[in-house]
Amino acid sequence: MTTTWTGLRVLRDRNAGLYLGGVVVSGFGTSALWLASGVWVKDLTGSNGLAALCMLALWAPTLAGPLLGTLADRTRRKPLLIRTNLALAALLLTLFAVDSPGRLWLLYAVLFLYGAAGVVHDAAESALVAAAVDGPLLGDFNGLRMTATEGMKLVAPLAGAGIYAAYGGTGVALLDAVTFMLATGLYALLRVREERPGRPRGDWRRETAEGARRLWTHPRLRPLVLAGGATMLGAGLNGALIYAVVEGLGRSPAYTGVLYAVQGVGSVAVGLLSGPALRLLGARRFAGCGIALTAVAVAVRAVPSDPVALVCSAAIGAGLPCVLIAALTTVQREMPGELLGRATATAHTLLFAPNALGLAVGAALVELVDRRLLLVGLGLALLVPAVPLFQSAARAARTASRSPSDANPA
Repeated sequence: MTTTWTGLRVLRDRNAGLYLGGVVVSGFGTSALWLASGVWVKDLTGSNGLAALCMLALWAPTLAGPLLGTLADRTRRKPLLIRTNLALAALLLTLFAVDSPGRLWLLYAVLFLYGAAGVVHDAAESALVAAAVDGPLLGDFNGLRMTATEGMKLVAPLAGAGIYAAYGGTGVALLDAVTFMLATGLYALLRVREERPGRPRGDWRRETAEGARRLWTHPRLRPLVLAGGATMLGAGLNGALIYAVVEGLGRSPAYTGVLYAVQGVGSVAVGLLSGPALRLLGARRFAGCGIALTAVAVAVRAVPSDPVALVCSAAIGAGLPCVLIAALTTVQREMPGELLGRATATAHTLLFAPNALGLAVGAALVELVDRRLLLVGLGLALLVPAVPLFQSAARAARTASRSPSDANPA
């Protein structure tokens, strides 16, 4: 009952409803393009390596998150969201020129700019949401945002594959451009009062460093972000083992799609429950419970059983987002508005960049070590970042205050 009530309160909030509508619409197009771009390159070149570069181009700008997030603090966030969506819609139309392997550079360039714009977009959106949505509803909003995002990942790739089969990559690019135009209309309807940011007081590097410093020295944020980064490192390692898990089940590689779909269902479910869970447990324990659930599920995945694999996938899908929702909600609540864009982008980098490293390390280890040993060892390792989060907040604050670097928390 509580989950339904708070979810309805978020949806009845005009600004929150418009934001979520924008997330659903643009997320549909992004998920469709995510699938189609790799298939497009594969069809033009026959190369798996070149197809994999599409994901690298999309994710690489995350490493520059702190710098890109500074832009969201230098201008009003609503106009920035609108301009970013319009720019992406126009950018995607240039993909109509990609009709041969010789023009694939244009696709990679567009994907790289797409990823960079996404970093700016997420930073501006997070800062604007913190100002427009009631504080007690931020956890519910971020949970519903996770539900919307994961829900689109379940349906959009299938739609994108169908459009690609019928109209090619340009058809998917056009679809994505249209979704950004629709999202622009929803953002334009937001009723938010924003003051024009003050004149920048320093250069980009100094402003970027300030956001990172305030995030790092905050006694409640640093443990969550560090635990989230460690967990996403483990998630990357776990993701690299997925084909070995499927092989151990005696299934074809296509069965990975089933496991990922079940994992998505778990993420959708936890998104609906995250608001009440955050209020009941607090951010630290909510994150700790999610990491612990993920750790157990990863270890039990070593059992070669279809039912066990499906249950573990659902559990990983439910556990993994907890620390992300907890960390990003706490950033929105604790950081001052003038720093929120930089702080959010820095948190995104610290949370998601380790995932790419985990994928690379896991891809190497899976060829050298038995998958069952890797899964059990990884599950035990994932418990390490969970343990400190069950420490009481008061004790954690006292521990942090004894460190000289934490003498001036935000």
